[in-house]
Amino acid sequence: MWDDAFPSFLIGLREGLEAGLIVSVLIATLVRSGARARLPQVWTGVLAAISLALSFGAVLTFTAASLSGTAQEAFGGALSVVAVGFVTAMVFWMRRSARTFSGEIREKVTGALGMGAGMLIVTSFLAVGREGLETALFLWTTARAAGESTGPLTGAGTGLLLAAGLCWGLYRRVLHINLTRFFTATGAVLVVIAAGVLGYGLRDLQEGGVLPGGTSYAVDLGGSVDAGAWYSTLVQGVFNLTPTMTWLQVAGYVCYLAIVMTLFLRSAPGRTTGPAAKERETKSERPAVRRRPAWVVPVAVVAVPAALAGVAVTLGGSRPAGAQTVAVSETDCGKGFTAPKPGRRTFQMHNTGDKTSEVYLVDPGTDAVYGEVEGLAPGTTRALTATVGGGTYAWRCVPSTGKAVTSRAVRVTGGGGSTAAVVPVSAADLAAPLTSYKAYVDRGLATLVTQTRRLSDDVRDGRLGAARTDWLTAHRTYASLGAAYGTFQDYDQKIDGRPDGLPGGVHDKDFSGFLRVEYGLWHGESASELAAPARQLAADAAGLRKAFPTQDFDPGDLPLRAHEILENTLQFELTGDADQGSGTELATADANLTGTRELLTVLRPLLTSRAPHLPPTVDSDLARLQKLLDSARHGGSWTPVDRLDAATRARLNGATGQLLEDLAPVPDLLEIRKSA
Repeated sequence: MWDDAFPSFLIGLREGLEAGLIVSVLIATLVRSGARARLPQVWTGVLAAISLALSFGAVLTFTAASLSGTAQEAFGGALSVVAVGFVTAMVFWMRRSARTFSGEIREKVTGALGMGAGMLIVTSFLAVGREGLETALFLWTTARAAGESTGPLTGAGTGLLLAAGLCWGLYRRVLHINLTRFFTATGAVLVVIAAGVLGYGLRDLQEGGVLPGGTSYAVDLGGSVDAGAWYSTLVQGVFNLTPTMTWLQVAGYVCYLAIVMTLFLRSAPGRTTGPAAKERETKSERPAVRRRPAWVVPVAVVAVPAALAGVAVTLGGSRPAGAQTVAVSETDCGKGFTAPKPGRRTFQMHNTGDKTSEVYLVDPGTDAVYGEVEGLAPGTTRALTATVGGGTYAWRCVPSTGKAVTSRAVRVTGGGGSTAAVVPVSAADLAAPLTSYKAYVDRGLATLVTQTRRLSDDVRDGRLGAARTDWLTAHRTYASLGAAYGTFQDYDQKIDGRPDGLPGGVHDKDFSGFLRVEYGLWHGESASELAAPARQLAADAAGLRKAFPTQDFDPGDLPLRAHEILENTLQFELTGDADQGSGTELATADANLTGTRELLTVLRPLLTSRAPHLPPTVDSDLARLQKLLDSARHGGSWTPVDRLDAATRARLNGATGQLLEDLAPVPDLLEIRKSA
């Protein structure tokens, strides 16, 4: 749940900030100008945008609508450009008003607001509407990918609440500053934000096929800047600047910023054309006009999108517009499949057979997988969504028993390339890497048996100084076999179990293994007190080596371990949670890195053939982390984690996190698929 919540939290914070900054300025302006009566106009626009976003989300949810990627981008880009136009007009209006009416600001600005209710409603609507539509689309696709909605909704709600809090702080601050300076300062900030929105909109229009130059990049820092880091999220969320930008984006951003900011800073004060008395009408001179109730417009802006959404749901049914229904069975796979148009497409997979099946959208020439549905039960229908580009496509159905069946192939032209397909891996493909790795583990266990016996002998003979040295050597050997943890079964708890959860903690009778001996060696226990735990450790190591050849080792676990070893390192070693007094957490982390490197060595041929760019990237990450760990080693001793300065510790965590991020695709790339 929580891993699904984090991306939605970022998008909620990002989109909420963009919309909230503009709305905060509008509200503060009206309050400061004594025009509180106009606040309902702003809130009406905000309410209309929220209603539109919720209604759009309802249409997506209840009709499972699948808009093409190009249509989404073109729509969002067009709305962004329109929003920039309205924001720019509002900025110049604020600037002109502030400089013109500095003396009698309360009365004059109220008069200047006679530009009309429509401007305030439309500006607030566009500020929130664009972000609301993007958020609705993002949450819908995230929930679809995650298979659940609780995490994405929780993350987005948290992000929006935080954004609202930040904007409230801004609102409270601007109410206490000089109005003329406020107009100038906030106007300049809005010009910068609008420049980013324009660049963002131009990129959307390029990706939507409306504007050219979508692959002509002026800036490409994707390889050196972490787009997921907090600073990248902050810059992108506030200024819409991304590590990769096209020439058109850069040109639009720079030209808009240079021209509009120059005009904004040079804009001369406006002049009144006549006395205010001539422009005012007394209440007795105004014609009697029947005013409509104040609730009519807010109710209308909520009801109209909701009604339209209801019509769309009713007419659209439960099937996405343009979705194909594809029948699958153990004898006839892909019935009803025709060449789809390029773009984001959803297929309704209906199992007409008698057996549960795995269903794959594949390239029949290479067997590469574009999308899959697992465990499609007889008589059921499930959606499969994939991005279709130029290429050849076919369906492959793999029943629970029986042979795989492949449909006829169709050719799709135009639309550029499709999403990256994954060449499937079979159990046979992982057989050789598994054999190599088991041999590595077996050699390591043989060494471990010798080292733990030496450690036990040291303790028995009272050589506790030597025992500390031999303890670290043996523990590093065990840690370097991390990928095999899943097959060590109960031996892992005996050999390297932590005292967490034991009733007696470090003094519990069931606390054993390396960490028990570590606690005693570094907390002043005598040789006689440590003799039994050390002897038991040696016996358990020997028992593990004897049992290992007969234990099951699922080949599908190999790709998972590429990520899991260092996840444990980040959770335990780099936090110091596993330390029992030796201060050698970084030595263990170094051994974990050795185990990860060995695992990647046996998997490298499979990774290289499926993602050629990945091994060099991971190699660079490994070298970076290794260098940081080496700097903490001083001969036979290591700097304890809690003695590292904050900057070094942050670099270690950052390097480990980056390596984990780059290793994240490995399990999916090397997942055993029945279509292989």
